[in-house]
Amino acid sequence: MSELSKLQIPGPSGVNATAVVGHAAPELLIEAQAELEEALFARIAEGIESQGYVILPSALPEAITDSLLDYLAVIEEQRFHAAAIGRGQDQMRNRFVRRDRIFWIDEQHSGSRIWLDWAARLKQYLNRRLFLGLFSFESHFSYYQENDFYKQHVDAFKGESNRVLSLVTYLNKGWQPDQGGELVIYTPDGSEELVTVQPGFGTLVLFLSEEFPHEVKPTARERYAVAGWFRVNGSINEAIDPPR
Repeated sequence: MSELSKLQIPGPSGVNATAVVGHAAPELLIEAQAELEEALFARIAEGIESQGYVILPSALPEAITDSLLDYLAVIEEQRFHAAAIGRGQDQMRNRFVRRDRIFWIDEQHSGSRIWLDWAARLKQYLNRRLFLGLFSFESHFSYYQENDFYKQHVDAFKGESNRVLSLVTYLNKGWQPDQGGELVIYTPDGSEELVTVQPGFGTLVLFLSEEFPHEVKPTARERYAVAGWFRVNGSINEAIDPPR
């Protein structure tokens, strides 16, 4: 049973007793969910503040993973397109660097609402606690077929991008260690492996976009994830800089 499916409430004797959320009063459910979300956001902020990254296995709330899976289920495979390197006019496709395919999450799609609302609340929390000045959020599904990979890269070059914080979560149930597809985060100079992350269902990874080179190892099975970026406002001449 996940944390979100349980609620600790005072029992008749004054000792905490476990109550199933489904049987709790609506106001208790809302309060419990808010407390769990606050605790999750605090863990994220602590990791970013102390070391620049945080890894939280199976941490994304079930309601959000379910909504993302529902959204993913209605996307036809052919609507995923080969991912490019770079942005705007500088984009190029290089299958020696990356072989994944992506589908940008549409904020107008009903399936994205829970995910984007959660990301917005996280943005507000991080701005309040860490003063990051996060302005907008963009994200896409990524789809890796067998043997696909993404070589070492950074999400933002220092001073050349307004991506500040990268976020990844995974939608792969029953992932096994021998199936590859790990995310490897490197030291800032790219010379040493810092941490390796299995793409298990609901795992959350966040890191400073300019600081940490990373790669996705070749996968032995289909691999689905959501990658997102919190950005600062790169407006020029009062024109609002869109997420992408």
